Amino acid sequence: MTPTTVAGLILLIGIIVLIASSVPIAIAIGLPTAIAAMAVMAPDVAAMSIAQRMFTGVNSFTLLAIPFFILAGVLMNQGGIASRLIDAAKVLVGKTPASMAQTNIVANAMFGAVSGAAVAAASAIGTIMNPRMVKDGYSRSYTAAVNVASAPSGMLIPPSNTFIVYSLVSSTSISALFMAGVGPGLLWVIACIAVALYLYYRYEKKNVVQITERPSMKIILATLWRAVPSLLMIIIVIGGILGGFFTATESSAIAVIYCLVLSFAYRTLKLSDLPGILLNATKTTAVVMFLVAVSSGLSWVMAFARIPDLIANGLLGITDSKTGILIIIMLIMLIVGTFMDPTPAILIFVPIFLPIVTELGVHPVHFGAMIVMNLSVGVITPPVGNVLFVGAKVAGLRIEPVTSKLWQFLVGIILMLFIVVFVPAISLWLPTIAGLI
Repeated sequence: MTPTTVAGLILLIGIIVLIASSVPIAIAIGLPTAIAAMAVMAPDVAAMSIAQRMFTGVNSFTLLAIPFFILAGVLMNQGGIASRLIDAAKVLVGKTPASMAQTNIVANAMFGAVSGAAVAAASAIGTIMNPRMVKDGYSRSYTAAVNVASAPSGMLIPPSNTFIVYSLVSSTSISALFMAGVGPGLLWVIACIAVALYLYYRYEKKNVVQITERPSMKIILATLWRAVPSLLMIIIVIGGILGGFFTATESSAIAVIYCLVLSFAYRTLKLSDLPGILLNATKTTAVVMFLVAVSSGLSWVMAFARIPDLIANGLLGITDSKTGILIIIMLIMLIVGTFMDPTPAILIFVPIFLPIVTELGVHPVHFGAMIVMNLSVGVITPPVGNVLFVGAKVAGLRIEPVTSKLWQFLVGIILMLFIVVFVPAISLWLPTIAGLI
C-alpha cells in the first residue's frame, strides 16, 4: 500500500474506533492525526509540522470572537434574561393552540439568537418552561421534545459561533454568513411549530388547560418593553457589523460589555458571580480551541496525503449530477453530525467538500448555511447530541421518552434542510440585499 493509503486508513479507523470507545473527540482526532503524519513523513518532521499547524489554526483574529460570544452566552444564561424573553414570547403567542409549546419554541429562538448557544437555550428556557407546561397538562416527554427540538434554531440565527468557524475554513465573509442563517433559522422554527401543533392535536389537547383570556394591550406592551433591552443586543451586533462600525470580532467584545451592563442593571448578577462565570466560559473556550487546533492538524495531514482529492474523485465517480452530489454530501454530514460536534466536523469536512460544490456552482455562503443547519441536527440526536442530553436532564427524563416524540420533529427539520439545500434564495436573499455578496 502507498503511504497515502496507509495514512487514510489510520485516520479513518483510528477516529472511528476512538470515538466509539468514548474517547474525548479532540484526542480521537489528534492521536490518529499524529500517527498518520508519521506514516507519510519522518517522525521529527511530522511532530514539528503538526505543532505548527495547530498553532496556526488557532492564531486567528477571527477566532477571538468565539470566546467573547461564549462569555456573552454564559452571562445571558445567568443574568435573568431568559425569563424576560419567555414572557415576551408568551404574549406574542397569546391564545393560539399549544400556546405554551409555541412559547417555548419562540423563546428558544430569541434566547439562542441572543446567546448563540443551543445548550444554553435548552437549559435556561427548559428550566423555566418545563414546570409550567407540565402544570398546564402537557406530558413531560412532549415538553422535553419541544424544548430540545427548538433550541438549535439559535445556531443559525445570528450571531453564531458555528458560522465563525465555517468562515475561518472557507475564507467567507462572517457578515454574509450571519445574514444567510436567518432564513434557515426561521424555517427551523416553523418546522418545530408545525410538528408541535400536530402532536398537540393528536396526543396532548385533551389534558391541556388552555389560556382563556388574552392579556390586555397594556400588559403586552409592558412585557415586550421589558424584553427590548435583551433583544437589542442582536440589533447592536448585527447592525454594527452591517453598518461597518466594527468587525464581527469587535462586535463579540461589545456583546460581552452589553451583557454585563444589562445583567447588573437587572440586578441578577453580582461581582462575586464573575469569577465562576469567567471560569465556565474559559473551560468551554478551551474545549473549542483545542478542537480547532487538532482539526487544523488533521486537515493539513489530509491535504498532504491528497485524501480530499481521492474523496472528490470518488464522489464524481458515483455521479456528476449536482443534485445527486448535494444529497450525498448532506446524508454524509447528517451521519457525521450524530457522533461529532459541529466545530470539528466543519474543520474536517468543509475543506473536502467545498471545492467540489463550488465547481458545481454552489455559492460558499449558501453551502455554509446548508452545512451549519445540517450539523445542527446532530446536536439533538443520539449518541452524542449534547442538547438532547441537557434537555432530557432538565426535564428529569431518560433519553428514550424524549426521542419517542423528538423523531417527529427531526422529520420536519430535515425536510426544511433539504428545502434550504435546493432553494438557494432562502439563504442568499438577505446577504444579497445587504450587498454582502
